[in-house]
Amino acid sequence: MKGRSLLMIPGPIEFEPEVLRALGAPTTSHVAPNFIETFGNSLELMRTVWMAPTGQPFIISGSGTLAMDLAGANLIEPGDKALVVSTGYFGERYANLLSRYGAQVTIVSAEMGHVVGIDEIETVLKADQYKLLTFTHVDTSTGVRMDPQAIGALGKKYGVLTVLDGVCSVAGEEIRQEEWGLDVVLTASQKAIGVPPGLALLVASQAAMKAFHSRSTPVSNYYGDWSNWLPIMEAYEARKPSYFATPPVNHVAALEVSLEMIAAEGMEARFARHKEFADTFRSAVKGWDMSIVPREESNSANTLTAVYYPEDLDGNDFRMKVVKAGVIIAGGLLKGKPGYFRVGHMGAVNRNDIHATITAIDHALKQCRS
Repeated sequence: MKGRSLLMIPGPIEFEPEVLRALGAPTTSHVAPNFIETFGNSLELMRTVWMAPTGQPFIISGSGTLAMDLAGANLIEPGDKALVVSTGYFGERYANLLSRYGAQVTIVSAEMGHVVGIDEIETVLKADQYKLLTFTHVDTSTGVRMDPQAIGALGKKYGVLTVLDGVCSVAGEEIRQEEWGLDVVLTASQKAIGVPPGLALLVASQAAMKAFHSRSTPVSNYYGDWSNWLPIMEAYEARKPSYFATPPVNHVAALEVSLEMIAAEGMEARFARHKEFADTFRSAVKGWDMSIVPREESNSANTLTAVYYPEDLDGNDFRMKVVKAGVIIAGGLLKGKPGYFRVGHMGAVNRNDIHATITAIDHALKQCRS
């Protein structure tokens, strides 16, 4: 960590040395036997991390936004009705995305810091027939966390495909995709998965794949069309070479290393570790007599915390003082007053990182108020 600041934003995060070594290794052919094994093993490991033993994993070069796009493009046809549950910036983004594919979108939103109640979601589902329901598990803009188990149950009850945007939650927050009846769980590599930016990752349920195969119109996104990607995933998992677009060889190698480490830690232990670190950080926030954006502790993410600035604090000056103390934190994504900052605590983060962050913030607060 010497010579540079500790990166404690809500992604990209700090990465394990073993992951970075894999990323920086000499690039092999995308059809070399060793890479075919790496790709196939990564797909299988995703089922373990997602807890989706019969799901269909996809590993595609791109960002979390591409992962969102993949679900929307392949599951929506013009005229389909979609319900978007929004708790911040990324819910609104999903509504815009689905509209591009011809969906009739209904949005149910929560005030900043609040979640949309399960009863409210059910009321909307009762009133119409929807094909798709999307929600942001942890909205990176607010640190608010929705309850995926309850939403998955609603999806099954009303025959709606559920899409969990887990960009800021997969491998950090508890998700049991198959047990909870979630049809698509998507994420990006650079957060709790623990790989530098570059991979769009998702697992689709058998019901989602059936809906895709039952389309009556072509997918209007060529690069994202599962018709192009599914044969690739199936070939590599069968340890056979295939080609549609050149995969990001080094990123996939890094992904395998990280997924192996996550699986070795164990999902239960990993969920507990993220909760422990979140609790530790939020205890420090209370000690500073500051408040977090989520209105209820039970709706607060374990992967990041959004904290309101005190009224007497200049946010930009404060964050610069934190940087000078050796830690980089993020400002708020949503504009307006009161302002807030965000601290990521996910993936490879350890106790020393949490305590170093708390110390840096404490030092900056004292400087600002001296």
